[in-house]
Amino acid sequence: MFPKIKHFINLTKPTIMLLVIITGAASLILEGSMLMRPFHFLLILFALYLTGGSANALNQYFERDIDSKMSRTAKRRPLPQQQISPVYALIFSISIGVTGVLIFGFFFNWFSAMLSLATILFYSLFYTLLLKPNTPQNIVIGGAAGAMAPVGAWVAATGTMELAPWVLFLIVFFWTPPHFWALALFYKDDYRKAQLPMLPVVSGDKSTLNQILIYSWILVASSFAIFVSYKISIIYGVIAIILGGIFLIKSYQAKMEMTESRYRSLFGYSILYLMILFTVIIIDGII
Repeated sequence: MFPKIKHFINLTKPTIMLLVIITGAASLILEGSMLMRPFHFLLILFALYLTGGSANALNQYFERDIDSKMSRTAKRRPLPQQQISPVYALIFSISIGVTGVLIFGFFFNWFSAMLSLATILFYSLFYTLLLKPNTPQNIVIGGAAGAMAPVGAWVAATGTMELAPWVLFLIVFFWTPPHFWALALFYKDDYRKAQLPMLPVVSGDKSTLNQILIYSWILVASSFAIFVSYKISIIYGVIAIILGGIFLIKSYQAKMEMTESRYRSLFGYSILYLMILFTVIIIDGII
């Protein structure tokens, strides 16, 4: 029984969802009203996990044949390993998505419910079935879905949209291309085998690294936009400068050396960067 539960959880891509939850929590803490309602605070994060996990699970359902051809996913994901049947995976994906949308609707507001539903459909259908197989800019456009957690959390708490959550959205949105392209650089043979037009496959390493450096600069710049929309301490600014400086150095090193070790180093650091940056926002908002 327990291995099955583990396989279903793996369909949601829990590592990615941890980052989604952190970005959503940062938005809720900046907004502030849910700090006095801890149950509802956690309920929003739970609904975010369900809806985001649904999108990830549907992505794996639709890409199960592609995943079986790629070394990165064939031995890691439950569907290529036949640990879960496609029918059960589909039922699970839809069930948790519907549950998450209904939590947003009945406990908070239908604006957030419709926003979460749109995010699920955008990622699982538009990105997975249309963008990813047809354009090397797939991750740039599709990254909008992964960046929506701060906006969705804010709307759930307030029923309205404001500038602050969109600033957090921009940080995640501009973080996504360098993060994902760093991964694609050392798995480009996988993508070539699966006939997916990822940027390193279509344009080569040099062009991809140029794009990574450009987006890294935009990411670092966007991390300071929060000062425009929200009163945040100078401590955040100092840490953002340090984190961003390291990100730029690693991007530049990858561009100059063009080695797998540098690609992996950039990819690993990109995860750490986003986690620390948003954790600082959370701590700053609490204290």
